Amino acid sequence: MSPPLGVDTGSETVVFAWEGDELKGRIFIVMGKSATGKDTIYARLLRDHPEISPVIPYTTRPIREGERDGEEYHFVDEETMRSLEGEGRVIESRCYHTVRGDWYYFTVDDDQLTGEENHIMITTLEGYEGVRDYFGKDKVIPIYIEVDDMVRIERALNRERKEKKPCVAEVCRRFLADEQDFSEEKLVSAGIDHAIVNDDLEKALANIEQMMLQYL
Repeated sequence: MSPPLGVDTGSETVVFAWEGDELKGRIFIVMGKSATGKDTIYARLLRDHPEISPVIPYTTRPIREGERDGEEYHFVDEETMRSLEGEGRVIESRCYHTVRGDWYYFTVDDDQLTGEENHIMITTLEGYEGVRDYFGKDKVIPIYIEVDDMVRIERALNRERKEKKPCVAEVCRRFLADEQDFSEEKLVSAGIDHAIVNDDLEKALANIEQMMLQYL
């Protein structure tokens, strides 16, 4: 296990439920195009550094083979999402118009975030910008993951083959959307000037941990 990190003990709508000055810890945001390995990196960082608390997002998409509710995501239906919105508990949300229908991903004010702890979460580039702008650049740290496109395609197709009803069209949709969502122009505009290349998982993790130490 790695040592603790500096610790002694589609379209996007962003809405926030807290005052920015209540957050005293930092939020590390893992992001990247489809099949860059960001979910694996996120899981490893949580495993190796239990002093960093996860922010588990919610989604209305169907659960995939091998996933467990409450680990990578909280899987809910759209009615539940609308109820949470009505209660003013949805912090940020985004909708992807997939070939299987509209899938929503969103973060809920459900006591996961506290003022004292450091946190880690996965979201999109737009989601990162919204969280950063609200809490402040010094409190929200991006971890942008990058992988060669050919490797990504191979990974995505292998993952899709494991689905009960594989859909190559959905893989293609995600890749085309990624080209827009993570365009060079948008990365520059968001202030993303560094990428972690995930062609070797252990090296990528070591580079991320070294970067995180600068902020903890």
